[in-house]
Amino acid sequence: MVHPALSLPRLTTCGLLALALGGGALLQGCSKAAEATAAPEAAPPIAQSGQLRFPPGHPQLALLAVAPARASKEIAVDLPARLVWNEERTQRVYPAFAGRVTAIRADLGQAVKAGAPLALLASPDFGQAQADTAKARADQSFAQQGLRRQRELFDAGIVARKDLEQAEADAARAQAEVARAAARTSLYGGGNAVNQQLALTAGMAGVVVERNLNPGQEVRPDQSGPGNPALFVVTDPASLWVQIDAREGDLASLRPGDTFTLQVPAYPDATFTGCVTATADAIDPGTRTLKVRGVVPNADRRLKAEMLATVHVQESRDSGVVIPAAAVTLSGAVHTVYVQRDAGVFEPRTVTLGHEGPKDVVVTAGLQAGDKVVTQNVLLLARQFQLAEQDGAPQKAAP
Repeated sequence: MVHPALSLPRLTTCGLLALALGGGALLQGCSKAAEATAAPEAAPPIAQSGQLRFPPGHPQLALLAVAPARASKEIAVDLPARLVWNEERTQRVYPAFAGRVTAIRADLGQAVKAGAPLALLASPDFGQAQADTAKARADQSFAQQGLRRQRELFDAGIVARKDLEQAEADAARAQAEVARAAARTSLYGGGNAVNQQLALTAGMAGVVVERNLNPGQEVRPDQSGPGNPALFVVTDPASLWVQIDAREGDLASLRPGDTFTLQVPAYPDATFTGCVTATADAIDPGTRTLKVRGVVPNADRRLKAEMLATVHVQESRDSGVVIPAAAVTLSGAVHTVYVQRDAGVFEPRTVTLGHEGPKDVVVTAGLQAGDKVVTQNVLLLARQFQLAEQDGAPQKAAP
C-alpha cells in the first residue's frame, strides 16, 4: 500500500535507524561501521505480495515493537472539560434602580450570609418608590376613616347602601395599593422611611467571587443582563459544575446519573469524582461535540472556577478491538496499521476506527483480537514499505 502522506527523503537502512533513535551516537556508530570495511552489509527488506519481509536478524526489527489487539469490552476515555460556578448556587447582583455607589460592604473572598448588604446606593428612583409606599399608606388611612364614617351614617339611616359599598371599595383599593408598593420596596430592603438609600444584598449565603463596582460609580438597571458584568457574584463554592465536551460516541457513558473521575493540572496526583447531571440536545456543528454538564463536590475549595480539567470515563464496547493510538497512521482519510504476520513479516491493513483517544483507539473493522500490530516507529516502517514498493526491488542499505 502506498502512503503518499509519508514523503520523507530516501534513507538508507542506517539512516532510518538513526531517524528512529534520534541520537547522534547512532549516526556516529553508522559512520564507524562504514569505515570498518570488513563489516558485512545488512540485507535490505523486500516488498512481496503486499507484505514487507525483513531477513532474520535485521537491525531494524529491534525498533519495531508489537502488541496484540485486545477485545474492547471496556476502555478508558479522556475528555476535555472546564470548571465553572454551580449556577444553581450562584447569585448575580444587578441594580434594580439607578443610583450612585456610596459605600461598599463586601469584597472578593468574603463570606456573606443571606440578606447581608454588599453595597449601598443613593438612588432617587428608589426614593420615589419609598415615597409611593408612604403615599399609599396615607391614602389607605384616609380610605379607612371614610369607611368608618359611612358605616356610622348608614347605621343611622342617613346614607344609602350604595354609598357604604363605594366606601368599602375605596378602602379595598387603597389596601391593595399599599400591598403593591410595600412589596416593591421591601423586596429591595426599603423600610417605612423615605431616605433614597438602596442596599444591594446577598440573596443567599456564600462567598463573594466577583465585584465590579467602585465608590461613586453610577449604575443603572439597563446595565443588567447578558453582556453586562454583574455588580457582585455570590456563590457557594462547595460544589462546581463541570462542562464536558463529549463526542457522539461517548454519550452512552455520560447519561445523567453516571459518575466520572476528574483531574486538573494544578493537582496532578489528585483525582476528583463527579456525577453527570444534564446533556445537551444539540451537537455543536463546528466542533462536532456535545455539551455535557456534571457536578463535582468541592468542600475543601481546592478546585477553582475556570480551571481546565480532564474527565475520565469508562466506556463499554460490544464490538471492536483496542490498540495503542501510536499504531495507527493516517494518509488522507485512510487509517492504516501494520500487522506482524510472521517473524520479520509485516502487512499494512486498512482499518475503521470507532473511537479515537489520546492513548488507545477502538478498531471496529480490519483487525481481530490477537492480531499483533506495530506500536513503535510505525512511520519508519511505512516509509520503508513505500520505498520497497516503488522500487520493486531490494533497497541498498548502509551498515
